[in-house]
Amino acid sequence: MTVSIKPNIGVFTNPSHALYVAPAEPAAEHLVPGIGEVIVHVRATGICGSDIHFQKHGRIGPTMVVREEHILGHESAGEVIAVHPSVTSLQVGDRVALEPGVPCHQCKECLNGHYNGCADVQFKSTPPVPGFLRRYVNHPAAWCHKLNGISYELGAVLEPLSVALFGIETAGLKLGDPTVILGAGPIGVISALAANAAGAEPLVITDIDEGRLAFAKKLVPTIRTVKVSRGDTPEDTAASIIAASNGVKPRIALECTGVESSLTAAIYALQFRGVCHCIGVGAEFQKVPFMIASVNEIEIKFQYRYANQWPKAIRLVKGGKLSGIEKIITHKFQLENAIKAFETSADITSGAVKVLILDEDE
Repeated sequence: MTVSIKPNIGVFTNPSHALYVAPAEPAAEHLVPGIGEVIVHVRATGICGSDIHFQKHGRIGPTMVVREEHILGHESAGEVIAVHPSVTSLQVGDRVALEPGVPCHQCKECLNGHYNGCADVQFKSTPPVPGFLRRYVNHPAAWCHKLNGISYELGAVLEPLSVALFGIETAGLKLGDPTVILGAGPIGVISALAANAAGAEPLVITDIDEGRLAFAKKLVPTIRTVKVSRGDTPEDTAASIIAASNGVKPRIALECTGVESSLTAAIYALQFRGVCHCIGVGAEFQKVPFMIASVNEIEIKFQYRYANQWPKAIRLVKGGKLSGIEKIITHKFQLENAIKAFETSADITSGAVKVLILDEDE
């Protein structure tokens, strides 16, 4: 099946960390879906911290390295414009969210349902796999989730929401659990919204930026906030967390910064047999207060991306259980202005929480 389309463009970075908008496929007047695939006109894409990191530093860790021209973007939603005859689950005109990780479906992790651990996963935007930040993309229909009335913009938020939901699920957060979220960036505030919906009480969030804490309070009015100063020790921060909870030590800590001092503060704050769940990505090696964790039987858990969260995320958004989630979208730019979008997202003074890049009809 062939479909005529207007010229395709994409947003590229390269080993020099330059970011530019150029044709994603110079002769892309015709695209053909492969077996099991659809072609999606990408309508909305969110900028993730990892996109900024690849653009500024050219790598995340020792294996994810930008070695040549590379297309970013993995938080996307769009419209199906072509369908391979083998696909029966979707049709032209369907609005879908694009789950970016395409696993092998054959390894032990995949067969056990933990496909986020697939060693052969093709995860869009992680080098060398090109991402979604372009006008058109071929994608397996199995990893396209119908939006069921949700906007493209909220469809692009489903990816970070899936990260947060997987964190809450893996941490084992239950109704009434005293909970602290460390870091009020996009994942932190979405985690706060979801933890509040899950019944965390009391719920505390920390950050070094007053503006981000104010935003978290706007999103979840009952949340308690803790401003962390750069000179504070982890013990100081832990004491402030407990004080904000009226003396109740949290059972659950969702660490969303990846910063060693924040992780340490979480361990100091937790009650006996508490859970410190690490969502944030940080330095390759970090020190933790081993004996504090040991004598208090603190369970330290980790998370790599997510698995089996997207249908749940769509149900929660459509059902209104995460009321206010649209507020995290603070800035919007057209695809042709993507460089300005990245500059805004990377600028802490901009007030940006989630920046979207849109490709709307003229």
